[in-house]
Amino acid sequence: MSQLYEYLPGILLVYTAFGLGLLTPGPNILAVIGTSMAVSRRSGVALAAGVASGTFLWAMLTVLGLAALFATISSAMFFLKLFGGVYLLWLAYRGFRAAASSNEIAIPPPSIVGQSTRAFILQGVLIQMSNPKAALAWLAVLPLCIDADAPMWVWAVVVLGTTTMSTLGHLAYAIVFSTGPAVAAFQRRRRIVQTFLGAFFGVAGFKLLLSNG
Repeated sequence: MSQLYEYLPGILLVYTAFGLGLLTPGPNILAVIGTSMAVSRRSGVALAAGVASGTFLWAMLTVLGLAALFATISSAMFFLKLFGGVYLLWLAYRGFRAAASSNEIAIPPPSIVGQSTRAFILQGVLIQMSNPKAALAWLAVLPLCIDADAPMWVWAVVVLGTTTMSTLGHLAYAIVFSTGPAVAAFQRRRRIVQTFLGAFFGVAGFKLLLSNG
């Protein structure tokens, strides 16, 4: 139980960062929205399932890679925290810049129309696995909660929790944004959302850079 109390705050912080990241439109989210609007809700749900599967793959690859790195290089955590802090500050800058911009978020049409459900799932996996932001985000947020000597259950909780969040989040986008009014409502409030994201990532970045260890 003492271990749970020790690692729980960091795990919850990672969940928070990951959840807020789901509010930041990227190629994965925009693809799900575009497919739901232009093709069908069912196709958008299939694409969302594929994206969530890609999230799980990125999580496993990152966790296994970090575990091996910690086992061989004792100073790896310092450099990961440095990288993660800089990356979070960059996300903060992008959030504030997007909030100040008058341009609306462009939603691209799906690349393929009329394909099977399995094909949409595969497309979602490929979109997420080819998204460099996904890999960078994992390398940035994991040092927030995982120390070099953290037990494996901490890694497992992070992987399973973020995969579940990715599944529910992308499914929500597929279902909600299958209608035009939902997109219009998001565009009207995007500056508030992006300003909040910029503030959160800025605080998290400074906290990570100034943390000990």
